[in-house]
Amino acid sequence: MTSNHKGVHVFETGFGRIIALKENGIIKAKSIRYAHSKRFQRPVPAEASASDIVFPDKTPVCPQKLSALVEKMIGATPVENFEPDESTQYLSVTCPDNSKENEKLPVVVWIHGGSHEIGCGDLPTSDPVEWIKEQHIIVVTVSYRLGLFGFLGGSESRPPNLGLFDIIEALKWIKSYIADFGGDPENITLLGQSSGGDAIAHLMISEGVEGLFHRVIIQSAPLGLRYKRQKMSAEFLQKTEILKDETDVFKMMEEYGKYVPSVIKYGLKAAMPFGIQYGYPPLCTEEESVEKWKQNAKKYDVLIGLNNDETAFYLKTSGALNKYFGKGLGLKIMDKTVEKTTNLIYGTPARIFAENYAGAGGNVYLFRIISRSEYNHIGAPHCIDLPLIFGNEAAWKSSEMVKNIPWKYIHENGRKLRALWAEFARTGKINDHSERPEILDIRKVGA
Repeated sequence: MTSNHKGVHVFETGFGRIIALKENGIIKAKSIRYAHSKRFQRPVPAEASASDIVFPDKTPVCPQKLSALVEKMIGATPVENFEPDESTQYLSVTCPDNSKENEKLPVVVWIHGGSHEIGCGDLPTSDPVEWIKEQHIIVVTVSYRLGLFGFLGGSESRPPNLGLFDIIEALKWIKSYIADFGGDPENITLLGQSSGGDAIAHLMISEGVEGLFHRVIIQSAPLGLRYKRQKMSAEFLQKTEILKDETDVFKMMEEYGKYVPSVIKYGLKAAMPFGIQYGYPPLCTEEESVEKWKQNAKKYDVLIGLNNDETAFYLKTSGALNKYFGKGLGLKIMDKTVEKTTNLIYGTPARIFAENYAGAGGNVYLFRIISRSEYNHIGAPHCIDLPLIFGNEAAWKSSEMVKNIPWKYIHENGRKLRALWAEFARTGKINDHSERPEILDIRKVGA
């Protein structure tokens, strides 16, 4: 590692000379292309560059439709800072500016959520600066293909699981080059939330990942929606066949939404019409999946869990539902519905996963984030873990989800949670005597 003038840092790596931003004790190498792809084809690793690798003016992002709910609950997306790119294989490396010579820091790889349909590795709400400053770790954020481009397929011309293949290529890149940034290639933890957690759980049983990571932190993965998706995926694939050769990606994004209502008949799983598909590379069949996780139980340390009121994010924020279920008996019905759907989609599958894993000899912790704040009427909904893990008060200013919660409360609980998650990333363990935030219930399973 060599430093230039203030504001710029140069990494001399085996991949090339990478120009990074340096500010407030943090160094960030932004939007490094780790692979290329053509539409509906597997990614091809990017070759080392003979010229300087410079961060782009705008952040590349997979073409997508903005979610009105996400814009309301999490915050407005700064679209002016993003550039749509159908070949969305980019990653960013953020590390502390005070690393010692030859120091090997633990590496956390962030796999973002968004129903395999929306999102990006480099959003302000998941900027890891606070976490890195507090815990002296390296965080790599990964972008990959989504929606029609990455998580729908089932034919020779439109193969499934391309988003998973993208992430695997990112992990190969990280394994090869992270030491040039001061990271330890033998201590890599994958961290994923929502569909990102779903992707990580399935990377654990994917082909071609041997030695690429060592631990996983799975937050709010909708594992209850992973079953018997084949018919729904096949129908959605057939309905969107008309769009496969469309050159205007914005038109593709506008048009595919017309076909989503046709899969509502498949029940709760239709809430996430895009997803991983069993029986196609790099995955086994659905029937083989549980046994595969058991077989791999001693390979990876696991920290898995959820927020106590996940589905309140969708149900308690609906104006139409609140009209009828916002108070009295209606509110009791709403609370019971949130409890049941949270456990069905997130809670029970996470517990069963953890118990199976521990029973097969794996090291696994199970957690639940509980709302103990009188400020928050919707409890601990989906995505409440994001401000806890990443902080960044300014990025959450327009969030409906946290607007009545004092930031000091979020920061104090978040600081303790970040310390625990970093402890797990370093060692694969959480000490019984480590300080816990009041909002966290956690236990080692099978201990």
